[in-house]
Amino acid sequence: MNDVLPHETVMLDQFAYDLNLELLYAGRGIITLTNTSVDRPGLRLAGFFHYYEAQRIMLIGLTEHEYMRSLSPEERTEKIGKLFDCGQVPCVIFARDLPVLPEFMECVRKSGTPVFRTGKMTTSIMADLCLYLGRLLAPATTVHAGLLDVFGAGILLTGESGVGKSETAMELIKRGHRLVADDSVVIKRTEKGLVGSSPERIRYFMELRGIGIINVKNMYGSGSVLSEKEVELVIRLEHWKQGKEYDRLGGEGDVEEILGVQVPRLTVPVSPGRNLAILIEVAARNHRLKDMGYDAAQELIQRTIGR
Repeated sequence: MNDVLPHETVMLDQFAYDLNLELLYAGRGIITLTNTSVDRPGLRLAGFFHYYEAQRIMLIGLTEHEYMRSLSPEERTEKIGKLFDCGQVPCVIFARDLPVLPEFMECVRKSGTPVFRTGKMTTSIMADLCLYLGRLLAPATTVHAGLLDVFGAGILLTGESGVGKSETAMELIKRGHRLVADDSVVIKRTEKGLVGSSPERIRYFMELRGIGIINVKNMYGSGSVLSEKEVELVIRLEHWKQGKEYDRLGGEGDVEEILGVQVPRLTVPVSPGRNLAILIEVAARNHRLKDMGYDAAQELIQRTIGR
């Protein structure tokens, strides 16, 4: 696994598109994000700079705007200038379609800070930013695996190279399930749990030995792929090892830790004649039943003890 530090560089047009913003000034041309918090600079304009981190996106609402308007042009220039003297602000967003004061525009031009505007209420754009930054800067790791949506469950297929992960994934896609990623999966720890997706450059592509590279979306349609999925169950494929005892009841509680989160794990031995796609479908359905409180192994044990 390769852990990724929370650091993202976003192009201005992509940032504006993602949050439905109007770009007013391009500045340095990119936005470098390292902090999931958003700053409303009212206290800083009043002179209180303790606990201030310039690496936060700056959001100007009606309160800050009216306070700046109440100042003389000289005071505005001085107070606004101090906001950008503390470090590189990623960007500034004006809510409620508020006009950018001339003194403010002068300061952002000197610092090269991009400026955006939105018609949304301040609290609304604040909520959008928190969700956006939380997902973008979530702790992440990259794993050598495949990720599929099988009966609504996010199945992470792992195993050594050549064990048959891609071929099994292909069979599952033919059976109506959806591909999220093949060969490489980017997993982020969000508030809803572990969410996996594919690196952009290989999204929807698969490599099948003997055939080559295929595009699953173009071959099987948009219903065969999914952009992201919560990781709920890890299934490790391994070549059948003679003499090894494999779990036959499903009650051992094996887990795999990813980004500090424990995910249930099954080890499925691969041998000629085993239909792995069907086994994975059964595992997905069984996992769903366990989530709803039903455990077949426990019921069998209880029946046996009750005799």
